[in-house]
Amino acid sequence: MIAFLGTGLLGSGFVRAALKRGEKVNVWNRTTDRAAPLGREGAAVFPSISDAVNGAERVHLVLSDDDAVEAVVQEILPALAKEAVIFDHTSTSVKGAAHRTQNLAALGVVYQHCPVFMSPQNALESSGVMLISGEEARYARLKSSLEPMTGKLVYFGSDPGRAAAMKLAGNLMLMAITTGLADAAAFLKALDIPRSEINVLFENFNPGASVQPRAKRMLAGSYDNPSWELNMARKDARLILAEAYSAEPALTMVPQYAAFMDKFIQQGLGHQDWTVIGKEAL
Repeated sequence: MIAFLGTGLLGSGFVRAALKRGEKVNVWNRTTDRAAPLGREGAAVFPSISDAVNGAERVHLVLSDDDAVEAVVQEILPALAKEAVIFDHTSTSVKGAAHRTQNLAALGVVYQHCPVFMSPQNALESSGVMLISGEEARYARLKSSLEPMTGKLVYFGSDPGRAAAMKLAGNLMLMAITTGLADAAAFLKALDIPRSEINVLFENFNPGASVQPRAKRMLAGSYDNPSWELNMARKDARLILAEAYSAEPALTMVPQYAAFMDKFIQQGLGHQDWTVIGKEAL
């Protein structure tokens, strides 16, 4: 029997997928009414968190943040079965994940942080990506419990906080993409172009396809033989800002990009590939 603590959109998707796999599932949510629909689908809903984890072989946390995880862990420790494993799918701080791993290990409790890049639909379909790090022998022992939950399980080595770091790095990229989309929409609005046409653009041009090649170039420090010179990237930023001078709302990220590019142009790097702007970070 397994338990899921936290039945928001993601947690509910995980529970429904587990029920489809024929697993016996206990659930708890701080607001019990939100878990009630899962009861009608076959899960056992408990208003008491201690009752929910009683006898569970695996306890899955799908919560909001470090504070929520800490509070729930402290609540369940007295009722936790001796051999039970806590799997935490919450996006947390790096230090929080590492400290919980170590502190609970000192109490004889296995805590495994395994955050995800999943929508509720991914959780329901057992697709998407799950990240994991920590002791390799423990990963080898636990991965069979996690693989049915995800399309891909990616191991990031022995550092117990590494999965948390990679989750936040991925979210940073998602934030940058979403902010870029907002700027692109504002740019088109300033030109009286229907913003819906951005869908046509991205049906035919996928900027995401350039992420991995550019990451490889940056990591290799290969800035000669540019595919896009920094000077030319800066020129395009200037054109964007000139065209969108009347944009409402004003562009958020492009002025920041432009100022950052100027810093490296002033260092005499304008004729190198524009990925040189990552030189200091890498």
